[in-house]
Amino acid sequence: MDAYELSEVMKYIEEEDAKFIRLAFRDAFGVQKNISVMPGQVPRAFEEGIPVNAREIAGFENSPHGLLYLRPDASTLTVLPWRPDRGKVLRMFCDLYTPDGKPFELDTRVFLKKAIEKANEAGIEFRFGSETEFYIFKKDENGNPTKEPYDEAGYMDIAPLDRCENIRREISLTIERMGLTPERSHHERGPGQNEIDFHFGKPLKAADQEITYKMVVSTVADRNGLIADFSPMPLSDKPGNGYHINIYATDKDGNDVVKYVAAGIMDKIRDITIFLNPAEASYTRFGNSTAPDKVSWSNDDDTELMYVEPYMGRVRAELRSPDASSNPYLVYALLIYAGLEGVEKKMPLPENMNEGAMLPKSRREAVRIAMESEFVKAVLPAELIEEYTL
Repeated sequence: MDAYELSEVMKYIEEEDAKFIRLAFRDAFGVQKNISVMPGQVPRAFEEGIPVNAREIAGFENSPHGLLYLRPDASTLTVLPWRPDRGKVLRMFCDLYTPDGKPFELDTRVFLKKAIEKANEAGIEFRFGSETEFYIFKKDENGNPTKEPYDEAGYMDIAPLDRCENIRREISLTIERMGLTPERSHHERGPGQNEIDFHFGKPLKAADQEITYKMVVSTVADRNGLIADFSPMPLSDKPGNGYHINIYATDKDGNDVVKYVAAGIMDKIRDITIFLNPAEASYTRFGNSTAPDKVSWSNDDDTELMYVEPYMGRVRAELRSPDASSNPYLVYALLIYAGLEGVEKKMPLPENMNEGAMLPKSRREAVRIAMESEFVKAVLPAELIEEYTL
């Protein structure tokens, strides 16, 4: 970061009367962590990094480095709108570095950056959009979470059946104040279940956006005396929560290569399922309601694993198997690597749209497939594979 950029950050901090700056990072599983610093520590953060105890962070316990260093990404600077108007709190996403100044290879944001570099070398530009579902549950009289849905509404119902409408509106407005733009929001199939969708963006911004989105949803729900649940199957007899990913891709000449990308992802989807669906409950969701359970695609049925839709001169592919227990940085990186292989080999989509292999039926099966995969071994650090396949 040059002196001009640092001066702009410091000017923004002063103008916003910010007293605390949250330096946000993530563990190996995409769970957001943070450390707060005072404004006077910001130059040090950019120049040297702020130390954190690596071995206390999930997935980094066996790191050879006792300390890792957070260095902020100035482009992610934003105000946390729910904090006080005076003495505001700002947030920046950070990357993790080792004591010798090298990017920490188990930092999945760094891993995504490497995948983006690989795509740039191949002349392919990826963009991702997200459709992430969540339930809203009530708390009991002691403020503890329950499994009682906030309403009994169904798909795209309206008020008064849809009691979540004002919660979604507050979430969307809060996210907008943070510089992001939600596209659509509506009530989903399950009682108290909701979905907010985002326009497609470049991979790193899309992953940062997903982490911000989950934080805002959880915060707004809590401020309203409720609890948000992104887990794959919050209620065993109701629809699960999906994290549907819209994929766009073009080559250096502007040609649409999404079909090759979609074919590449389908070819590797069983290999990478454990990283897209890391929870035990992820496999209960498969085949439940409209969640896919086999490696299939369609251009007219949006309940298959991959929905490939031509629209106004371009093609969108929607991958429907991931859920929000996954790490978006890792997910997008793996989709890029698999998609690049599809482009390189000019893979066609399978002729038999609905006759593909089954997705793993259990976490154990997904782990076994990943551990046997040459593709996974080629693109992921061994330590990260181990963390997900324990």
